[in-house]
Amino acid sequence: MKTVIFAATAAALTVLAAPAFAQDDTTFTGPRIEALAGYDSVRTNSNGLGKPHGFLYGAGVGYDFRSGNTVFGIDAELMDSTASVNTTAGPIDATRDIYVGGRAGLVLGTKTLAYVKAGYSNARIEGAGFNNNGSGLRLGAGLEYDLGNKLFAKTEYRYTNYEQDVERHQLLAGVGIRF
Repeated sequence: MKTVIFAATAAALTVLAAPAFAQDDTTFTGPRIEALAGYDSVRTNSNGLGKPHGFLYGAGVGYDFRSGNTVFGIDAELMDSTASVNTTAGPIDATRDIYVGGRAGLVLGTKTLAYVKAGYSNARIEGAGFNNNGSGLRLGAGLEYDLGNKLFAKTEYRYTNYEQDVERHQLLAGVGIRF
């Protein structure tokens, strides 16, 4: 009889303790910083400046919240670019790019996050005697991989549509750390 009572008590405690073992995974959760680099292509559709392209580099910060296999986060980035085109008036350069937005993702397996992002972007184009800032909407998608020890690597494609018929396509890679 004591064995049956002990077994029933152990089974009840195991069932009651199971939710404690099933707590949310902390992977892809919390504050993060990242270094980013990649390819930048600016399309100046209607103003005759062509399609300057170059190297994109910068840094980002963010914070992610995880619930089950779903991740929601906020992002901010400051990037620069070597994209440039030569004109008769001199070179025209795509320079700094500021982004603030959000992202939503789905954890695939235990180490991979697939996500989409959207937000506000402001970029600067500089030329002979002018500096022009353009505001736009950025949309993107990417994969983030947990490397362990709070380190991660990511790849991302993003499209930005700015005012004055300017578009930007970027393909980048990044490495970062979570706190």
